[in-house]
Amino acid sequence: MQNGRHAPEALPQHPDVTEAIVRERRLHDPSVRHFGALAEALFDPDFIEVGASGRRWTHAEMVAALPTLHGGAENSTPITAEHFEGTVLAPGIVHLTYETRIEDRHARRSSIWRRDAAGEFRLYYHQATPVPAGTAWP
Repeated sequence: MQNGRHAPEALPQHPDVTEAIVRERRLHDPSVRHFGALAEALFDPDFIEVGASGRRWTHAEMVAALPTLHGGAENSTPITAEHFEGTVLAPGIVHLTYETRIEDRHARRSSIWRRDAAGEFRLYYHQATPVPAGTAWP
């Protein structure tokens, strides 16, 4: 842990951070993206996303569109996600940052996961920012 942040390689990692990373990765799985009910269970009812395009997505819009977006359509390019870091902001609230590559597109991403009344983490907020070609991590 550095500066209160947890990287997946760091030990020990807070179990809430681990759970949020597992769930975030599940949203990248084509079998989950393709079947709306599987994905819907991972989204908070109040979910909002600001995509790399600048578009604002609601819960219903994202669940409906997910099967047609990258990584969800049958022959689409898979999503490569790496450099996950997480911070527990408060009990039951985790902030993740990571990077994705989809074909030649590179984005930095930020997600907030919150635990619902049933004790499950659900994606509450997500934002993607395009990274210009040639920009190094971090």
